[in-house]
Amino acid sequence: MRIAAISDIHGNLPALEAVLADITRAGADVVVDLGDIVSGPLWPAETAERLMALDLPTIRGNHERQLLTQARGQMGGADAHAAAYLSAAQRAWLSELPTALWLAPDVYCCHGTPASDLEYWLETVTPGFVRGGAPGIRMASADEARARLGAQSGGPASLLLCGHTHVPRTLWLGPQVQVLNPGSVGLQAYDDAHPHPHVVENGSPHARWALAERRGAQWQFEFHAVAYDFDAAARQADRNGRPDWGDALRSGCVGRFEADLAAGRRPT
Repeated sequence: MRIAAISDIHGNLPALEAVLADITRAGADVVVDLGDIVSGPLWPAETAERLMALDLPTIRGNHERQLLTQARGQMGGADAHAAAYLSAAQRAWLSELPTALWLAPDVYCCHGTPASDLEYWLETVTPGFVRGGAPGIRMASADEARARLGAQSGGPASLLLCGHTHVPRTLWLGPQVQVLNPGSVGLQAYDDAHPHPHVVENGSPHARWALAERRGAQWQFEFHAVAYDFDAAARQADRNGRPDWGDALRSGCVGRFEADLAAGRRPT
């Protein structure tokens, strides 16, 4: 069984098209979308329309939940931009997506963790932690990841697929259990203030996806980083008032911070 896992497209249609073409070249039995599909200052409606036509196994992420449940005035900028462009049919499609799914009898899919679409599974936000110039986040230990495993109704899983953090990673929890995050199709860096300030950076703007292949009783993984027209996506973010996204889309690193732009502060 060959599974192509994609996640966190965030309305980046050119990145999605490049990833879909790369998956076609690589070959896969199934493509699964792990959520956070449209939110962002890019192409939300066009991305939704493309995915609706593909009819992939898809789950909703925290941004889908926020789009569907929050009033426009309570939304963050990424959700508010998407909400302004989505059609009634596209919103109805998002509302029908499950929060988790079993792709196979032992392959479980969620966005964050089985318990929460906002919890990081394979990373831990740690105040004061700095590595490689990026503050606040480190790889989770196996014990931390096991504690976040919780219970998945349906049966034991040998492979658990998640997204949310945008960081491509796999973590081995034991001889028969692995967790895989394919990284983000659409956004390779961001800053966040919850639960503590931290920065996520993949260091290049390439769109990410991952291939999981069952070999006997084991899973084998390939991580892919795909080139596309990074600057076109960055210009779209700039046009829509999000130069912080533009910085991240061009480089895969955080430049300007969302909170600084919102407060009118100049970057240091």
